[in-house]
Amino acid sequence: MATMRNGHSNGGANGDMVFAPVSKRFSDIPSAIDIPVRGDQEDEAVELELEDLVDDPTELCTLFENERAARTYWMTVSLAYAKQGKIDHAIEMLNRGGNAMQDNNPKEKLSIITCLCWMYLWKSREAPRVASEETESKTKDYYLQLATSSLNEASRINPAFPPLFLARGVLQLLKASLQPPSKTPSAGHVDPDKADLLKSALKAFDQASKVSQGKNMLALLGRARALFGLGNYKDSLEMYQSVLKRMPDLVDPDPRIGIGCCFWQLRYKDDAKQAWERALEINPESKTANILLGLYYLDASGRVPTNSPEFIRLYKKAMTEYTQKSFKIDKNQPLTCATFASYFLSSKKLSHVDSLAHKAIQYTDVNNIASDGWYLLARKEHFGGNVDTAADYYRRADEARGGLDRGYLPAKFGVAQLSVLNNDLGEAKLRLEKIIQSANKNERNYEAMILLGTLYAEEVFANQYAASKEDKSAETRKAVEYLELVRTAWKDPKKNLSPDAAILLNLARLYESDHPDKALECLQQVEQLELDQVPQPENPTDTEDESAIRNALRKNLPPQLLNNIGCFYSQSEKHDLASQMFEAALSSCVRIGEKGDDVDTDALVTTISFNLGRSYESQGLADQAVEVYEKLVARHDDYTDAKARLAYIKLRKNPNKEGPDAVAKLYQENPSDLEVRALYGWYLGRMSSRKKSGHVNEDPELRHYKHTLQHYDKHDRYALVGMGNLYMMAAREMRRETEQEKQKRSAGYTRAVEFFDKALQLDPKNAHAAQGIAIALVEDKKDHKSALPIFLKVRETIKDANVYINIGHIYAELRQYSKAIESYETALSKEGKGNDPGILACLGRTWLNRGRVEQNLDGYRTALDYAKKALEVSPDAVHFKFNVAFVQIQQVQFIMNVQETQRTLAQLEEASEGLEAAIITLDEIATHPQPPYPKADLEQRANMARNTQRKQLGRQIESQKEYEEKNKEKLAAALELRQAELKRREEERQKALALEKERQEKIRKEREEIAARDREIAAQRAEEDKARQEAEMTTDSETGEKVKRKRKTRPKSTGEPRPKGRSRKKKGDADGDEGESEEERQPKKKRKLASKRESSNKYKSAEIVVDSSDEDDALDRADRAIENHRSPASDADDASRAGGDEDRMDVDNTADQNDDDDDEDEDDEVATARATTKRARRGRVLDDSDEDEDEGGGAVNAEANGGSDADEAGGAADTSMADAADDDEED
Repeated sequence: MATMRNGHSNGGANGDMVFAPVSKRFSDIPSAIDIPVRGDQEDEAVELELEDLVDDPTELCTLFENERAARTYWMTVSLAYAKQGKIDHAIEMLNRGGNAMQDNNPKEKLSIITCLCWMYLWKSREAPRVASEETESKTKDYYLQLATSSLNEASRINPAFPPLFLARGVLQLLKASLQPPSKTPSAGHVDPDKADLLKSALKAFDQASKVSQGKNMLALLGRARALFGLGNYKDSLEMYQSVLKRMPDLVDPDPRIGIGCCFWQLRYKDDAKQAWERALEINPESKTANILLGLYYLDASGRVPTNSPEFIRLYKKAMTEYTQKSFKIDKNQPLTCATFASYFLSSKKLSHVDSLAHKAIQYTDVNNIASDGWYLLARKEHFGGNVDTAADYYRRADEARGGLDRGYLPAKFGVAQLSVLNNDLGEAKLRLEKIIQSANKNERNYEAMILLGTLYAEEVFANQYAASKEDKSAETRKAVEYLELVRTAWKDPKKNLSPDAAILLNLARLYESDHPDKALECLQQVEQLELDQVPQPENPTDTEDESAIRNALRKNLPPQLLNNIGCFYSQSEKHDLASQMFEAALSSCVRIGEKGDDVDTDALVTTISFNLGRSYESQGLADQAVEVYEKLVARHDDYTDAKARLAYIKLRKNPNKEGPDAVAKLYQENPSDLEVRALYGWYLGRMSSRKKSGHVNEDPELRHYKHTLQHYDKHDRYALVGMGNLYMMAAREMRRETEQEKQKRSAGYTRAVEFFDKALQLDPKNAHAAQGIAIALVEDKKDHKSALPIFLKVRETIKDANVYINIGHIYAELRQYSKAIESYETALSKEGKGNDPGILACLGRTWLNRGRVEQNLDGYRTALDYAKKALEVSPDAVHFKFNVAFVQIQQVQFIMNVQETQRTLAQLEEASEGLEAAIITLDEIATHPQPPYPKADLEQRANMARNTQRKQLGRQIESQKEYEEKNKEKLAAALELRQAELKRREEERQKALALEKERQEKIRKEREEIAARDREIAAQRAEEDKARQEAEMTTDSETGEKVKRKRKTRPKSTGEPRPKGRSRKKKGDADGDEGESEEERQPKKKRKLASKRESSNKYKSAEIVVDSSDEDDALDRADRAIENHRSPASDADDASRAGGDEDRMDVDNTADQNDDDDDEDEDDEVATARATTKRARRGRVLDDSDEDEDEGGGAVNAEANGGSDADEAGGAADTSMADAADDDEED
């Protein structure tokens, strides 16, 4: 057969005749034969047309029996029937022929029995796996039993008959394919029983190959198939490649199919595609190559987003170009039927699924395809709601792949889905947990995680609305864990998972209570997903501001989503953003109404409008809030919540007349509404003049709350907390001088805690009740450490200044003054608290205590500043005046005890002024009708300051004057030295900054120069490579095309010694040597370990060179002769030359040898050298270890050939990333 490359024969190109390999099966069957018959003449015969045989072979059999035809006639006609696909007629002919030869030599019958065995094997491949109820067709097992019987009979005649070894191997292969999978958990990649059959097949194929002295290609193909079944894909690939190398025109069976399957299992999917494309190029009617390419493109479509044009292109190509063609060629091909059934299932055309899936199950001899068929049937029944049938099919699909701990995960997942449909959530969760645990981290089953996380989330949500609450923290944790794992997987582009809004919404609900910031983040991600789906025409064209565009597009989003985002913004006190969201939600409702969708938006508009009004209130926009509430009341006059907010705003604006009237009117109209009753109770508490007495039961607010609990709702939490607060306030005002009074006061706190505890039982997250208990702990039990964690937890919920004030009080009591000051300052920063005199007084007291502890004068001065600020806010408050005077006196006491070196005269004089002011203030407070302390105590303190402290401070001032006069010069000198030192340090710092800036600028310029030089070098090398490649190209004299110039080999005499090594040349020298001849410009050799030569052909499917000479035996003999005279060094050189060849993947790569075929007149020595050169120049694909060595070798060569350019670049800077990138490209 003529040599070919990519389907072109020698000299054939550009439309010339193309010859492709064709199948040689039945090629020796003639079109007609002459059957000798007994008659009047000795040479009388009957001509039989073998291409047009009768449908019933009975007459032919009778003729042959009567004429006692020879064995060859029986077999020829039988094979002619088989050629036409009439296997049953062929079997009948062989059976009749065997019976007719009962009296002959048994060896005459041997060929017929062997041929009969092969026919049974053929029928087994085409027979159904499972007997059909409609037809009485025989199964695969039936024909395998007949084949076994025939094989045994033939073996009894002559067990060494060569065709029997091959038949025995194929029989074992077919039996192994029908072997049911093992259900034992310890089973490995291949079931033990199946592995034994495959090993027996290997042994049979080895015997067949040995008998034929390695020339039986079918035996080698069988060995490759057995190795593939054992999971030894590397050795299987090598065997398939070996067959293709030795017999490149073999197309039936096609080793390229096996090469592609090995590459696929080894995860080299693109190489597999090339092998299958080559198989399809040779045989366009190959049903196997078509369906395998279809599966390749289906797999590729699964790695791109389903909404992308690329997915549509790949999926369409897979189904219409390849799968459909395979189905037209053979409508019973199991893999094609399963693929088409999957397509119809996804398109909801369930009527076609049943027949195709049953075909896949019946005709396949691969357990995985049968499993796919059962799974498709299960999905069909699942869609139809036939739960029991679907469960049975899921079980069969799982068992076809091993079941139990092995099995088929999609089938296990389907059973879990059925459990959910049956409301058996416990069983579903157990199955899903098992699926997730069985997967490794790299191949997690995210569908199972989604379903399991959703089940746990729904369980948590159902518990929130249940009458009796249970602890679902474990379920919440599991739901968040699984859903967050899926959410994290979206960020990995390799996993190709699309974000799902349902998962994010579930996560938002789970985070709502404890992590509102994370819940908001989830909703914002949902918002972005919705915005990405808005059609392009909806984008506004009149603005380019991104925020404006985003706000304009929000009207296309669901109003519920926008409302929820606004609520979270409002909760985090971002009221302006909340208002924007509520306004956008209203616009979305308007859009839905304009579209005329059958959606009731009235409830949405009402809720969102109320939220918008509350947001306006929080921003201080009372007029806008009133407008919103009034519109709501106009639309729904029974909307009590809006009326309550209007009454509250009026009460705030006009607390004397209009406000109380509005609240009273609202209460009269809705006396049973708990929200209205709560507002009225708050109104009573703020407006009533409560007497400071122990008779708390006479308080109108308390009686109102008691009435609510007794007659309306005994579980009203607002009333319970309100009563607790009232009892606690009453206890706080009780006297505690005697033991009896202390017990009565403690009983009041206990009564208050009972109400708070009842509220917490009804609502464990009621922050106001928890805060009440914490206050009672501090005021009654003085248990600051137990109260502090409660306040810190309450702080996350109640965004009120009082919480921070309470926390500050506790920190101050615990002498943690820094944290106390921080809490007070936070409270001071709250809205409306910027000049709160109480907080300012607390800050002054805390700074005073801090100054005492730290012995720091600045603390006293800061305390005095805060005391003065509090007095400025409330100038008539007597206790604030006393605070100022008290701090001034405390400051004098402290500064008098400070050493002379640590104070100044100015500070003493300032303290003296403060002391005089304190004396005056104390005298004024003593004359006040309601002094904060007894008048005698105040007068005594003023007299002590006037008489004692004034004199002591005067002596301290004189002493300080004397000290400063005496040390004036030293102090001035020390001050001057310190200023000079500070100036010198500043100058040094500025100088260092300038030097560093200059150095950074220099480095930047150097890197820019290096990058520019590297780009120039890269461009220069690219031009040189291009020129060298053009110089190596020449014009083909026959075709006129540009082809690579062939290197001529010099004949070498047998007596000439081969050099053991060769010195390397610089790349620059080699490129610059233009006078070098073509023979001298040989590819550089790399030495490699001799042991690597053994695996030089691994993983190389398409780079197989077809020998151009028909005299294979002569070439083999010459090759062996050269092998015997080779040295290890020459082997290494040849291996490196082979590795250095251009890396291509062509199935028939023989264009470089075309000229060798025409030189038949050359002597044997030149032919031998040429054959050696061809073998040495074949490329290879390396395994992992070889790739590592080649990469290392490439780096060495790059370094050696880099020349002076690399040295110059390295000398300039060795940290340039541009350098590294360019080097990678060059290597």
